[in-house]
Amino acid sequence: MAWSLRIARVFGIDIKLHATFPLILVLGAVQWGNRFGAEGALFGAALMALLFLCVTLHELGHSVVAQAFKIPVREIVLLPLGGVAMLGRNPDKPLHELLIAAAGPAVNVVIAAGLLLGTGFTAGLGGLDPQGLVAGREATPSLATALVWLLEANVMLVLFNLIPAFPLDGGRMLRSVLAMVTSYPRATRIAAAIGQGFAVLLGILGVAGGNFLLVLVAVFIFLGAGYESVAAQAKAVLNTLRVGDAYNKHALTLVPGDRVSRVVDYLLTSYQPDFAVLHGGRLLGVVTRDDVLRALAASPEDGYVTGVMKREVDRVDAATPLDEVQRTMAEKGVRVVAVTDGEAYLGLVSAEDVAEAMAVATFVERHRALRAAAAA
Repeated sequence: MAWSLRIARVFGIDIKLHATFPLILVLGAVQWGNRFGAEGALFGAALMALLFLCVTLHELGHSVVAQAFKIPVREIVLLPLGGVAMLGRNPDKPLHELLIAAAGPAVNVVIAAGLLLGTGFTAGLGGLDPQGLVAGREATPSLATALVWLLEANVMLVLFNLIPAFPLDGGRMLRSVLAMVTSYPRATRIAAAIGQGFAVLLGILGVAGGNFLLVLVAVFIFLGAGYESVAAQAKAVLNTLRVGDAYNKHALTLVPGDRVSRVVDYLLTSYQPDFAVLHGGRLLGVVTRDDVLRALAASPEDGYVTGVMKREVDRVDAATPLDEVQRTMAEKGVRVVAVTDGEAYLGLVSAEDVAEAMAVATFVERHRALRAAAAA
C-alpha cells in the first residue's frame, strides 16, 4: 500500500505503518493528556501502541492461517481505523475463508483471556465503568489501568469484528457459510446486503448520538460491502473469459537490434506501455515503460533494448481463465505475462488489460441483465 513504512517482517510478511497511523497515537495522547498532563499523554500514546500490537497479532492470525492454505500474504498495513492483511488472492474454498476470517478474532480471545488472568477475575470482569473507574477508583495512568483497558479493547475487537458486515471478519465468515450452500456470487450479494443494512443502522445511531467515529465506521462498512459485491461479480465474469480473448493482437514488437530510442518513439506515438522483444517469432524478453525510464535516468546513451529488457517472463496458456491469470499475477507480483498457444508466442497481457476486460465484460453483463429484466 502506498504511503506506508515497513517496521518489521514476521513469517515473511512485511508489517507496515501507514502515513496516517500517528493520528491514533495523537488521539490517545490528547484523551489522557487532558486529564493527567504530560504523563497522561505518554500513557495514552502507549495504550494506543499496545492496542495496535494486538491488532497486528489479529492480522497475523489471519495471515498465518492463509499461509497454511498456500495463500501468499504480501503485507500487513496498520491504519488509524485498524489493520489490513493484504492476501495475494482470495481463498478458493468456503471452509478456508471461514477459518482464515475466524483466526483474527480467535487471537483476540486468547489475548483477552490472558489479560483476564493477569488482572484478576474481579478487576477484569468489572472493567472500566462509564465514569472511568477501576474497582471504585479513578482510572489513573498505571499498569493495572492499562491491563484492564486492553482487556476491554480486545473484547470490543472480537465483538466488532464478528458483526456480519463486509469488510469485517464477520461478513467474510457469513459469506463463507452461505457459499457452502449456494454460489459464491450469490453468497456475496446476500452478505453484502446484510452488511450494508448494518452500516445504515450504525450510521443512524452515530448521527443520533453525535458520534462522528461511528458514522465514519458505518461509511467504511457500507462502501466495503459494496466493493465486495462488485468484486465477486467481476470474479464470476473473469472466470468466463480466457486470456486469449484479452491480449493485444495488434501490438507493436521489437527485435534485438532495436535501440531504446525506438521504444521512446513507440511510447510517444501509441498507448502501448509494454513491448515484446522477438527473434524469429520467439520471445526473448519484455521491455516496459518503467524499464525505459530507468535506463534513460541511468545513462543518456541510446543502448540496445536487449540491455534493458526483462528476460524472465511468466507464461500462461491462451485457454487460461482471466481470473486465474489475475491470481497468478498477484501471487508472483508481476503486472505483465506472455500469452502462449503451446510453444507459440501470441502476445502480452498486463494487469491493466485484465482490469479493462473485467470492466467491459461486467458492463455488458449488467446491460444484458437489465434488458432481460425489462423484457420480463
